[in-house]
Amino acid sequence: MCGEHDQNSKAECLSLSLEHLDRDHLNPSCEHCGKMFNTVNPLTQHISICEKARMNCVLEPYGCNEQFLRMNIRDHFLSVQHQSALLQYLCKNTQHQINDELVISSRTKITINRETDEIFNRNLQQLLETTDVLLGGVSALTDDAQRLSSELLHHQTLLRSLSEKVSNLKIAVEETHSSINAHQTNQQICEEGLTSLQQQFEDQKNISTDGKLMWKITNVQQKIVDAEFERQISFYSPVFYSSPNGYKMRLRLYLAGDGNARRTHMSLFFVLMRGEYDAILEFPFSFKVIFCLIDQTSQQRHIIDSFRPDVKSSSFQRPQSDMNTASGIPKFVPLTIIQQDDNPYVRDDTMFIKVIVDFGDIPKLLLPYTLSLNPGLPILLQHEWIRREIEKKAQQNTLNTTSTSLSMDQDMNTNENGNRN
Repeated sequence: MCGEHDQNSKAECLSLSLEHLDRDHLNPSCEHCGKMFNTVNPLTQHISICEKARMNCVLEPYGCNEQFLRMNIRDHFLSVQHQSALLQYLCKNTQHQINDELVISSRTKITINRETDEIFNRNLQQLLETTDVLLGGVSALTDDAQRLSSELLHHQTLLRSLSEKVSNLKIAVEETHSSINAHQTNQQICEEGLTSLQQQFEDQKNISTDGKLMWKITNVQQKIVDAEFERQISFYSPVFYSSPNGYKMRLRLYLAGDGNARRTHMSLFFVLMRGEYDAILEFPFSFKVIFCLIDQTSQQRHIIDSFRPDVKSSSFQRPQSDMNTASGIPKFVPLTIIQQDDNPYVRDDTMFIKVIVDFGDIPKLLLPYTLSLNPGLPILLQHEWIRREIEKKAQQNTLNTTSTSLSMDQDMNTNENGNRN
């Protein structure tokens, strides 16, 4: 760069170098820690105190060759290697002092008197004692270092063992969680299966075999909400039969309506099911089906509707699967009726729907009477009362017809007598 010039030339060269660095090397950074600076001068000052700069030990000539970060200088001074080098330094320094004393003594050839010998010996003794103390300290430090190293190794081994145990515990916990989830799933499946079996058992225990069914529906409000939010839009009634060896049937109810009756009416459908005796039964199914929403008050204003099957529809042919397509009355009851407070059809959050398969063509005028009979009465007694009511109505009709005829005859006779006069 500047060569062997005088002192002024070197100063000028350094100034030019700094100017070059400031101009062409903007924002220099520390190579040790990466910190950025605006100019070179602050960088130069920083490097001399940078905590991440690597250093050589001052006792390197005495065997301490370890390099370390400036931030770790305290730990280095306490290391065994540094303490050993420090001991060598002290020993050599003491020996040099003794040799220097001997050289001075020989050169000056001054006779050392007894007092001087005592001072020298006392100083020498102090140096030896200091050396012994330092040697003892180094030995203690060495022992401590070995002990700490041994403890560190033990703790590292213990930590590895604990880490393995923790890993094994994590795996065991995950496996336990998986097992618990599997058990919960199995338990849920079992509970659902048990509920289904219980429902089937109840259905079989209370099964109807006379073509009639009184269906009790509980939790009506919650079922309506579930239907409105499409969590469960419909559900089925228990199975019932037309006779012990007859048609197998059930109802399907849409509490929030189905199709074009959605959210306006309650839809009720009849479902023909595959039964054990279908091979000997007549198809298509052609009997009138009567639905009734029961008024639970003494007024007994039941809502009654009926339909006669379309014999051309697949819904009423012999079932080829478990159930035929449901068919019935989409607009059975307006939702506004069953959603009214204190309506007579939903009491204690419970609703009753009755269905009758009419095998004898019950007159329409007798439907209210038939559906108002106490369901607790024996079936045969109910049939007998219906028969009597039919006969009673027939007699009344006969009497009414006779009375009408007599009245007409009297009117005619009166008119004839009047004409004669």
